[in-house]
Amino acid sequence: MKPKMTLKKIASELGLSISTVSKALKNNKDISKENREKVQAFAKYYNYRPNSVALSLKNRKTKTIGVIIPEIVHHYFAKVISGIEEVANSKEYNVIIGVTNESFNKEIINMEMLIDGSIDGFIISLSKETLQKKDYKHIRETINQNIPVVMFDRAVDEIPCDKIIIDDRKAGRMAIQKLIDEGRRKILLLTTKDYLSIGRLRTEGYKDALAANNIPYHEDLVVRIGELGDSEEDQRNLEQRINRVFEMHPDIDGIFGVNEIYAVTALNVARLRGLDVPEQLSVIGFSDGILSKYARPHLTTVSQHGFHMGELAAETLIYRLEKMDKDQIPPYTTQVVKTNLIIRDSTRNNTSIEL
Repeated sequence: MKPKMTLKKIASELGLSISTVSKALKNNKDISKENREKVQAFAKYYNYRPNSVALSLKNRKTKTIGVIIPEIVHHYFAKVISGIEEVANSKEYNVIIGVTNESFNKEIINMEMLIDGSIDGFIISLSKETLQKKDYKHIRETINQNIPVVMFDRAVDEIPCDKIIIDDRKAGRMAIQKLIDEGRRKILLLTTKDYLSIGRLRTEGYKDALAANNIPYHEDLVVRIGELGDSEEDQRNLEQRINRVFEMHPDIDGIFGVNEIYAVTALNVARLRGLDVPEQLSVIGFSDGILSKYARPHLTTVSQHGFHMGELAAETLIYRLEKMDKDQIPPYTTQVVKTNLIIRDSTRNNTSIEL
């Protein structure tokens, strides 16, 4: 078995200084080609690997980003993670992912564990419980430790940090305007409780579009949905709530679900009620995940461009980290990712609308 090599041992074996060996391994042109090749060949033969912990202590950096997300199975968050990793890996950063399962306590635990592991910075989408409690102390404390945070998707104004978001209100208005342009006038909204800003803002967009087209707003055409799990009982409860609204308003001709699950559930209810989609009823969802593409009929949806959002989040965090290394603190930014409406079979015509 070959002995384990260190910089000191390589330097001793080759009769060079530790500094020369270190520079040669990095292919620094200050070192002669002969010595570079000699050191690199020797290191390769003995399978030398630099000590990442020692490097991070020396540089006070781990080149590691912590990503905290509410759930791992959601197609949108998977796309965001892919975008983050694409940028992070290109800049030689590692990514560690923590999942809160929408829990405030798990969010805190995840952040504390990753800070203990010497994370350089965080990219986070807040859990539902955190938003409901409006308790952001753990985020503030992290930033106060000079560990930068980038919020994406679920961001709050109360925390000064970089944010990557979409214009949820504008996107909601775009979806409703599409339904109105088809001639729909009795539009059901399936949204979240108001403590989730994304649902609240998409609801405001719904109201904006109705007002702009002189269509009266009816509170009983808005279904605000709380916690929704993956169980069959949760799904049945949602279907029952949608059916109750149909019984009160059998002339509903349009539905907008502020997420994919709500919209696909509405499609299922429409099918069971014998409604022809899109002849009698048009349905639009949000996030353009796998369910939208494989629903029957295929679901028209607002695309949030999760991969691009992940890219922007990683670029923003790494830029801030690099500036901090130079004792430069750039101003916080809020970047808005443009959304577009992908038209499929659950609405009429097949043109894409961008806003």
